[in-house]
Amino acid sequence: MGELHRMLRIDTQKRGAALGDLFGIFFEDLNHAADGGLYAELIRNRSFEFDPIDHPDFHGLTAWEKVERGQAKGELTIEDKLPMNERNKHYAVIELLSEGDGVGIVNKGFNSGIPVREGEAYHFFFYARRDSSFNEPVRITLESSDGNVYGDATVTVSSAEWNKYEAVLIANRTDYSSRLTIVTHGSGKLYLDMVSLFPAQTYLERPNGLREDIATLLADLSPKFMRFPGGCLVHDGSLNPDDRDSMYRWKNTIGPIEERPARRNNWSYNQTLGLGYYEYFLFCEDIGAKPIPILPGGYDPHHKRIVPIEELSPWIDDALDLIEFANGDATTKWGAVRAELGHTEPFGLEYIGIGNEEVGEPFFERYAYFHKAIKAKYPDIKIINSSGPFAAGGEYERGWQSAKENHSDLVDEHFYQSPEWFLANYDRYDHFKADEPKVFLGEYASWGNTYYNALAEAAFMTGLEKNAHAVGLACYAPMLCNVDYTNWKPDLIWFNNHEVFGTPNYYVQKLFMNHQGDQLLHIEASGFSQREQPTVKPINGAIELGTDASSVRYSDARIVNNDTGEIQSFEGWTASLSDSEEERLRGTAKQAVTLCETEWENYTLYVKAAKISGPRGFVIYFGKDDENNQLFWEISGWQNQDSMISSRINGRSSCLTQSLFTVEAGAEYELALEVTGRQIRAYINDEQIHETVDRLPVIEPLYYSASVEDSTGDMIVKVVNVQERNVDTKVEFTDLLNASYAIDVFELSGHALEAENSFEKPDQIMPKEKSIRMNGNHFEYDFPKHSVTIFRIKRIG
Repeated sequence: MGELHRMLRIDTQKRGAALGDLFGIFFEDLNHAADGGLYAELIRNRSFEFDPIDHPDFHGLTAWEKVERGQAKGELTIEDKLPMNERNKHYAVIELLSEGDGVGIVNKGFNSGIPVREGEAYHFFFYARRDSSFNEPVRITLESSDGNVYGDATVTVSSAEWNKYEAVLIANRTDYSSRLTIVTHGSGKLYLDMVSLFPAQTYLERPNGLREDIATLLADLSPKFMRFPGGCLVHDGSLNPDDRDSMYRWKNTIGPIEERPARRNNWSYNQTLGLGYYEYFLFCEDIGAKPIPILPGGYDPHHKRIVPIEELSPWIDDALDLIEFANGDATTKWGAVRAELGHTEPFGLEYIGIGNEEVGEPFFERYAYFHKAIKAKYPDIKIINSSGPFAAGGEYERGWQSAKENHSDLVDEHFYQSPEWFLANYDRYDHFKADEPKVFLGEYASWGNTYYNALAEAAFMTGLEKNAHAVGLACYAPMLCNVDYTNWKPDLIWFNNHEVFGTPNYYVQKLFMNHQGDQLLHIEASGFSQREQPTVKPINGAIELGTDASSVRYSDARIVNNDTGEIQSFEGWTASLSDSEEERLRGTAKQAVTLCETEWENYTLYVKAAKISGPRGFVIYFGKDDENNQLFWEISGWQNQDSMISSRINGRSSCLTQSLFTVEAGAEYELALEVTGRQIRAYINDEQIHETVDRLPVIEPLYYSASVEDSTGDMIVKVVNVQERNVDTKVEFTDLLNASYAIDVFELSGHALEAENSFEKPDQIMPKEKSIRMNGNHFEYDFPKHSVTIFRIKRIG
């Protein structure tokens, strides 16, 4: 390779910000991430507590069926008159009317059934009582869907009082769609509750443990922290912790699993809470991740439930008690509870988050009380505030203002955007200040699990690293998805009941976590060609007026050319649109009407709009090439409380800015949308509500960062090439000690941009490793097109 003018130069003696706990993971119980996922319980609806509150189709016998063998007859019902405990009152009653070859119950598990593997052991237990036939055995079997027995055990329920019975079943066959069957003979009634089956081989063989394959993928990331348990489920619910649909209250999730109350998950399924706060802390400890629990702040923005300020003390006590549970010694009240659960030593909690994706003044008013109380008692705990679910706008600014006023340690930012947005904004944090609250990028992802998504995220992550002075923590979201219970995608890891695979996004996260480093090294580029500037495209094309799930009327539209003053008037024009659920079903819904096409680059659209009925409001589409490439101003948005301007590229949307706004039925609004180049301003009734710029990606020749790892002394260089061509580069280290160096190279490359991993090809996209030597203080490297490359430079002599 000849002399190269392109160079990355790393100053080995010029250190920058500490990287701290930068890259971690976020566990949120959606997509059946807990029950039917990471939590290894194989029985679905083990306590017969499923309820229509969880999902309209749920009931106490969801996932269960009656078994009648031979000439047997029986009845299967759910009762709550004499419960095992008061927190989970429902239990199954099997009444034997004619014993035949046995009467009982069968559980179908999650997904296609209960997965069993030949030769492996499964721990079974249930609570039971019966009113007669005390000497009749109860047979527990693992069976195929057509009745072939893979393993069995028997217990004798010899009491009319609730007792726990246990057994171990060994599978003699592998079947990922098996069933658990419980059958007995005799007469009278058999009562069952808390029917549980765990693989003996859980992660680290912990009881009430985690699914080994999923947990191992998470451990392999080597995350610095884990945020849990959410997510919207933290604050979406009743204010009463005893209500079936309460917010996520941590004290409900500890103690004996049979006494943890079942709860509605706001993603429309049931939470057993078997995976609770104690288990979260244990898992964090097992994988070397710092725990970051997120607690509700006394406000539900989904339903506007608000704890009065004078009643906030119990909520603040929950936060203080959690810190004591994690960090107090065994002489404290909650430290003693932890010790009784089996962990005598403190967990060493350093962070706590109050609120999740919060919008609205009620939360921020209450946050101040939490912050003051926590800092008064635990001044060293780092407190995380919230800035809502948008990358910019009124609520984002409200969150940051609150953080600065209260001196929050970190501010939780969330955004899900197109890959192009991530490339255009990889320098987002360049101008954030080191002496202000640090960013916790608590949820982010580009829309998709393709190789292209992973590349864009990797480029963005180099910007996170280089701005470690301002960015303290970051984690991709969501993390887990059961393929048969998908609420949200993309996701980092996909699984069914017996297989799991990491996405290309997962392997980017793994590269950055495994090779984070502890302190930045100064790195600069020289000799590269100019950045790939995008073709400057004006925001013009079709303009459409629309609605979403509502009936609206538009009138008196006009467009003004802001350069020439020319006016295109639609005076007297009206359009009525209706998009109700009934009309959608009938095929008569009318969601949008085209107003015009414009070639102007600087213009203002004026239009009057009124909502007639419905839960939402207005949508104005502009700069429209087609359905998958356009901008839109949505006025009402989520639960009729947002006004948002978004960009859609290749079908993937990015919210550019958001502010609170509610559209009232019967009111008429004067809307104005001003476009100047790629700058956008929006007005409602002559008051500006938005100002934003739709940035286009400026592709860097390379995206890069460098750091040093204290424990090994290794230098780490990360380089991302998103271009369509290879880039030959000289990598040079200044002020390097005179020694020999080996370089371990970890690289993602050689994949089509649309390629994805799958159950059929789980390892199609994953890093390859090789080693090279460095003679002197530099080496030359040809960075492949569309690649992520990590160099770990080790001194060997």
